[in-house]
Amino acid sequence: MAFIDDIKRTYRQGSMLMRLIFINIGVFVLLHLLTIGFMLFNADGSVVLSWVELPSDLGLLLRRPWTLVTYMFTHYGLLHILFNLLWFYWLGRIFMEFFSPKQLTGLYLLGGLGGAVLYLLAYNLLPRLAGMSMPLVGASASILAVVIATAVYVPDYKIGLLFIGEVPLKWVAIVTMFISLIGMEGGNIGGNIAHIGGAIVGAWYGVRIRRGRDITRPLNACIDWFAGLFNGRSFKLPRFKKPEFSRPAGKATQQPPRRQEDSRVPRDQVSEEELDIILKKIKDAGYDALTDDERDKLFKASRQRQA
Repeated sequence: MAFIDDIKRTYRQGSMLMRLIFINIGVFVLLHLLTIGFMLFNADGSVVLSWVELPSDLGLLLRRPWTLVTYMFTHYGLLHILFNLLWFYWLGRIFMEFFSPKQLTGLYLLGGLGGAVLYLLAYNLLPRLAGMSMPLVGASASILAVVIATAVYVPDYKIGLLFIGEVPLKWVAIVTMFISLIGMEGGNIGGNIAHIGGAIVGAWYGVRIRRGRDITRPLNACIDWFAGLFNGRSFKLPRFKKPEFSRPAGKATQQPPRRQEDSRVPRDQVSEEELDIILKKIKDAGYDALTDDERDKLFKASRQRQA
């Protein structure tokens, strides 16, 4: 079908941000279709959701360990997924200005795992929540990890808010965390605890990346190794751009000699030589043969031409 082919093509050619959004939408649609199918045959449709949501009971989690990952791609309410994905698209684009597609994927997964761990600890250790059974779904912890990481890395990056104007990203992060904290007084205690877990991971990522350490590298290396078992391709570990800091006055620092092309091409732009190599690879082997790093460079080059 042409419609399905268009979706596949858009997914393959899209950025990692759009792929993650497509996965969330696909799970949402599939979940509702299966629920409707169960309902039409007079079966309990809630059983479908129970197989992908994260349980608070550790015994049930041991029987369904995959829910540690599936829950962070699962939404059931329309407003829930709409708000989460709009938030993710808006802040994820800022994240992608500084980091690679692999780092986005790694942080998304680590943020979701951080939210899951704090959620499980709370429901199994805190007296207020002990003995309660409350499953968890949603990408909020993963998205908050991306939001907080970006705010820690570039706190003074300004974004435009309706009726308010330009606001530094750090204040958006602070207000978001405050809302999650006071939200624990309401009915969604577990969800807000998971939000805080994802935010902790994001803050950790932002602090470590400013010091030149990428906490997503081990996870991305595992993903690359696993993917390499199926396609036979080798992958490079993600690279990142270091933040620019002003040097104290009066202290000259000897800089290493730059290559000749560095004086012609800014670090955040793609050179003509790199673009030619990527385009030749597409001509010879097709777009699917590109690595994530090459797709990211192609996307940046496209934005350069449009600017």
